Amino acid sequence: MANAQLNFQNILVIDLGQLGDVVLSLPALRAIRRKFPYGNITVLAGKIPSEVIDLSGSADEIIPVDKVQLRQSSKIWSIWQILRLVKDVRSRKFDLIIDLHSLYETNLLAFFSGTKYRLLANRESRSLDFLGNFDSRPPLEDKAMHIVDRYFDVLKPLAVDASEKKIILSPSSVDLDYVDREYFGSLVPGSLKMVGLFPGAGNPSRCWSLTKFAELAAKLSKNGLRPVVFLGPEEALLKDRVIEGFPAETIVCDKLTISQLIAALSRIPVFVANDTGPLHLALAVGTPTVVLLYETAPKTFMPESGTLFLIQNKQIDDIQVDEVYGAVLSALKLSVVDEKLMLEKAV
Repeated sequence: MANAQLNFQNILVIDLGQLGDVVLSLPALRAIRRKFPYGNITVLAGKIPSEVIDLSGSADEIIPVDKVQLRQSSKIWSIWQILRLVKDVRSRKFDLIIDLHSLYETNLLAFFSGTKYRLLANRESRSLDFLGNFDSRPPLEDKAMHIVDRYFDVLKPLAVDASEKKIILSPSSVDLDYVDREYFGSLVPGSLKMVGLFPGAGNPSRCWSLTKFAELAAKLSKNGLRPVVFLGPEEALLKDRVIEGFPAETIVCDKLTISQLIAALSRIPVFVANDTGPLHLALAVGTPTVVLLYETAPKTFMPESGTLFLIQNKQIDDIQVDEVYGAVLSALKLSVVDEKLMLEKAV
């Protein structure tokens, strides 16, 4: 019997990408769910992206891995944690493992898990795909292909339906209540439109300068718009500079969980960000998003669903404040957040 015809009942999906990668993997996870509607699907993912998977409803169980702690802790402790992970995976007796990203380490985890069927992404110089054992293996990764399509390529041997690629996330009522109470509760819907700003990114080379963000915030404030600055753990050191250099009415949202961030982004009519994970979350909740990129940044990781305004220049800091402000005004015309809030307040 061909592997694609097997009715797997206990499936592990290894999805150890960064936040944006995992958001873009959601269509593939949804396709796995539809292919095996009665199977138990477990996803092994990073600690932070695990919240996205949980919210999406793509998994029955999640095994969160704190990659930062593994990287920053002593080698002995990290090795011990990896051995515990291998033991945990072996004990669950999966009948299929799918590795969407395929690194040496995750391919070895799949091999030593004792799982009979292993479907591993085929990445040149990054994977040990020979440790997979499907009768039809995934094609070699095509880096010119959009990442969503690459994930579906990994699933080709399973003959899944790859037609649905839209990414949608819906925040929980608990998280919406929290962000409304802590940050937005005093605002009258429709009285002052908010514009979300995210000044961080995983790499400084992908960051529009904080000075430019401050200039944009000042222009927004001058024209009756309220800046809302989001800061993740990596941007914690920017908080004092934001408080000192941005307009006094700026709302600063920090120390949010990913689920709370998703809720907050759903309340923002427009979001401005560098090329970083939160832009994917904003688009997934339907918030029009302005993304700032340097000219040669690959488009293969840009979201394909949602309302996206892409602004590029040879160097990211050559992007002008007026250009971004113009994109914000265009995006505001398409936003329905204020109307949704007014309806909710009226109920």
